[in-house]
Amino acid sequence: MDVLDRKKVFRDPIYGYIHVGYDIIKDLIDTPAFQRLRRIKQLSGVQMVFHGAEHSRFSHSLGVYEVANRFLEIPDIKHTLSEREQLLFLTAALLHDIGHGAYSHAFEDVFLVNHEKIGASIIVENKEIREILNRVDDDFAKDVASIILKKGKFKIIEQLISSQLDVDRMDYLSRDAYFTGAAYGKIDVDRLTRVLRIKDGRVVFKLSGIHAIENYLISRYHMYWQVYFHPVARSYEVILEKIYLRIRNLLNENYAFNSYVEPLRRLMEDPTDLEAYLEIDDFYINGLIKSFLKTEDSILRILADDFMNRHIWEYINETNEHKDEINHIKQTMSDEELKYFTSSRTVHESTYKDETSNLGENIYILLENDEISTLKQQSKIIESLSYSGMKSDPKFFYRKK
Repeated sequence: MDVLDRKKVFRDPIYGYIHVGYDIIKDLIDTPAFQRLRRIKQLSGVQMVFHGAEHSRFSHSLGVYEVANRFLEIPDIKHTLSEREQLLFLTAALLHDIGHGAYSHAFEDVFLVNHEKIGASIIVENKEIREILNRVDDDFAKDVASIILKKGKFKIIEQLISSQLDVDRMDYLSRDAYFTGAAYGKIDVDRLTRVLRIKDGRVVFKLSGIHAIENYLISRYHMYWQVYFHPVARSYEVILEKIYLRIRNLLNENYAFNSYVEPLRRLMEDPTDLEAYLEIDDFYINGLIKSFLKTEDSILRILADDFMNRHIWEYINETNEHKDEINHIKQTMSDEELKYFTSSRTVHESTYKDETSNLGENIYILLENDEISTLKQQSKIIESLSYSGMKSDPKFFYRKK
């Protein structure tokens, strides 16, 4: 576990500096698989609404690493985790998104891949990454992968990286709010860090920090509904998913593409083909879609034009009130148009989920008498919102003729 003679730093708009002290962290950042994250935007279709949202999975991953780095200054965490476990925490934080596909989540549904499973496979099987991690020990890569997959071997680290209040969410809410210009995602990371403790093998927060937690959860709720689930962003991502669907179906029909679709073909045949997967990023997809502007397939050409030139599809709330209107739109379309030019999508989000069956998902409060309580028991605001804060938004998206 070699330490750099002089820390490497990255200038960052959120934290000022991101500090790299371990040799293997520096080398992991320099691998092609991690540098690929520069070419995958963090917010996919959201950039069509908030033009400043041009930041990448690379900058987010560095940010999550830095929050984890700062967490290691918390005495309870520093004393609970061994040096190897501290390095596991930093490495898992850095590599937690290594398996994301082009335009983030839109890719996964059509090509039937899971970015966490892919990410774990990359960590274990990618030659450059595995060689770096093996410098710690032969089991280090497998242990990092187990944290990404939440196997339960390192429960505290898993809670710190993936729960309702974790280093991942702390970074993306702050970073996404900054780059979109939204006021909703501003959270007090310093305060949350100061009140975090480890008690009885779980992550807890002191009662004195409950207002910062309430603010964090309400901010997260507003970010989802005002930014991540913005209907224009969702409409744009529907177009992208329909392009993926059309490519997939044409590949099944042995359509003679004039474009370089080999990575997609290989991935469709074998979702575990990591070489093909790592070749696919936003740059590749953008170039491919641009080439489709001149394809002979009219459906693919129309979809590509909508995507490249921001022809956002119309959308209607898919409720009983609009049932007749939606049926009328469908009746004007052929079966093929219904397949490629319409989509019904529903999103859900709640302020706080009291997941009693999964201890890692709960937010626990450390009382002044050293007993542990739940957030819902200690916060009237969260108790109320846990019942009333669940919201769904079903929409029917369609391409207007």
